[in-house]
Amino acid sequence: MQKQILRNQERKNRARRVRAKISGSAERPRLSVFRSLRTLTVQVIDDVAGKTLVSLAIRDLGKDAKNTVAGASLLGKKIGERCLAAGIGTIVFDRAGYRYHGKVKAVAEGAREAGLRF
Repeated sequence: MQKQILRNQERKNRARRVRAKISGSAERPRLSVFRSLRTLTVQVIDDVAGKTLVSLAIRDLGKDAKNTVAGASLLGKKIGERCLAAGIGTIVFDRAGYRYHGKVKAVAEGAREAGLRF
């Protein structure tokens, strides 16, 4: 159990370092990814106002999407469509301390396919 706590704390430290360098605004909000063993959640956040503009999780997509790379790609496409519908065309990607591969990369590529610019 100690190893899991240490691993999670190290990820939070990496996320803190990343967030010190990037920030979302109304013109270019931050797309934040949260990955757990059960689900994947993305939020589009305006850090200046302190508000979440758009959010979506794998469980919101129904039984079609599973917590896999394919499900993450579908999640990225859906969040991209919702962002474009809300008038958001350009974002800053926040990987939240996770490595840019697998599900996190699939979310980013899905959002790009939907038309979001990073």
